Amino acid sequence: MQLQKEIAAQGGVVMEGRDIGTHVLPDAEIKFFLTASGAERARRRYLEMKRLGFTISYDEVLRDIKRRDEIDRNRAVAPLKPAPGAFIIDCSAMSVEQVVDLIISRVSGRSS
Repeated sequence: MQLQKEIAAQGGVVMEGRDIGTHVLPDAEIKFFLTASGAERARRRYLEMKRLGFTISYDEVLRDIKRRDEIDRNRAVAPLKPAPGAFIIDCSAMSVEQVVDLIISRVSGRSS
């Protein structure tokens, strides 16, 4: 975490992670919280695992995602939650390109 803070202090940095805006860099100039339904995240992960040659069921992937989310939401240090002032983006029905375009438009709108 200290290295992340030192890198960010240099400016012009984009960081991603589950606790960047709430724990690592709570004073970041702009924050985004990307979310998607568990079912959609499981579908994406399942397809990725299949492409990589893993044999796993969708139900296993969904169960793992729900378990990880539960642990992350309830952990004592830096629980999974949107940072105050973060732009929340539900990308369940969005392509990667659409998410990137939305983020760019938000950042561009702030700098004008």
